[in-house]
Amino acid sequence: MQKFEDLINKNKYQVFVFCCPAYFPFNYFRHPWFVLNKKGEISRWEIRHYINKKTLDYLFLNQQMPFEGTNMTYLINKKWNASLLGSIEDDVAVKAIDFIENSPKNYPYCKKYSYVGPNSNTYVQMVLNKFPKFNIKLSNRFIGKDFHV
Repeated sequence: MQKFEDLINKNKYQVFVFCCPAYFPFNYFRHPWFVLNKKGEISRWEIRHYINKKTLDYLFLNQQMPFEGTNMTYLINKKWNASLLGSIEDDVAVKAIDFIENSPKNYPYCKKYSYVGPNSNTYVQMVLNKFPKFNIKLSNRFIGKDFHV
């Protein structure tokens, strides 16, 4: 099995979309996030279901390791396995990186969260809609993806 770290090309701009099951008991549903590669500079961007104490909103930068799934429950520090949904590279990735890094301005729901949307799936779907070259269709397990942005 290929390690996700092996996908990183330090000579390119890349954007990856990952997901894992959501917290138990909602593990049927999915939690997605972005991993950005700016020629070897890696960052993770996502919306979480709790407030970021640094920014007082739900947007997180580098809350955890880029390729690591979220905790299975609040009580046990065991992580879900991450799955790669897709990626883009080069010029379109440069534009997507700029858009994602400007999420505090581009995403209108940084200060609002609901399990049915807006949420992490709403955020990722907004970016996927802006950059169709990702060619990713989120399934019905991504509750909130259809929330209007």
